[in-house]
Amino acid sequence: MEEKKQIRAVVWLQTMYRKSILIIVILLAWAIIPLFVRNMFLPSLLDVLEEMWEMILSGELIKHLMGSLKRAAAGLLIAELLAIPIGIGLGWFPRFESYLDPLLQAMRNTSVLTILPLFVLLLGIGEVSKVTIITWGCFFPTLINTIQGVKNVDPILIRAARSMGISGFGLFRKVVLPGSMSYIIAGFRLSASVSLLVLVGSEMLGADFGLGYMILHYQQAFLIKKMYCGILVMIIIGVLLNSAIIRLERKLTVWQDKPDLQKNF
Repeated sequence: MEEKKQIRAVVWLQTMYRKSILIIVILLAWAIIPLFVRNMFLPSLLDVLEEMWEMILSGELIKHLMGSLKRAAAGLLIAELLAIPIGIGLGWFPRFESYLDPLLQAMRNTSVLTILPLFVLLLGIGEVSKVTIITWGCFFPTLINTIQGVKNVDPILIRAARSMGISGFGLFRKVVLPGSMSYIIAGFRLSASVSLLVLVGSEMLGADFGLGYMILHYQQAFLIKKMYCGILVMIIIGVLLNSAIIRLERKLTVWQDKPDLQKNF
């Protein structure tokens, strides 16, 4: 038992080393190069981390961070609650999807940041417009992936379930939903990335707090180290969010047979 734990620990360390080596190299370069190349627009990583710690102690960074997280989480949650059931319905009833597909494609291929001023014009610069535009941006990746996932469910499994007299709801719960889960999670992963992108854009356009506001405000005020703090926090959030979704996917699709190389990503 102890030997298996040691083997798992060694494998985990090797995997983390492979994943993080390039990031470590970049961070070291960021910490060392500014010591020899003096440029006010490229502070050392150590100076940025020191500034970040001071902003955490003062509560300034926490205020911006929590405001952004609330907006992104609200928009992403609403989008998923709408996109998944609608996507399942459109994937299961292709006739309806054929009527709606041109409209969906037109809406999906319209840049979110392009119509951001329209949302601000109609809904104002308050929280409603920001959450709404995040919902809009996050809706389509999950919707399209869910539709495709339902379409790709093995028809043999569906026929076998029906031959055993399974109910309509049971068919969705035990066959269709598990069969399309990997597609839904992939859509959720894309939507989570979009939520951060749209969040920053919406906060830069009209907000008085948030990470996007913080980055733009300090860039305009030439407080470069504080600007880098906001950028660094956004990167950390993106990495942590992506890692959490990967773990969620492994738990929800544990029954799927995946090659070893795929499990390392």
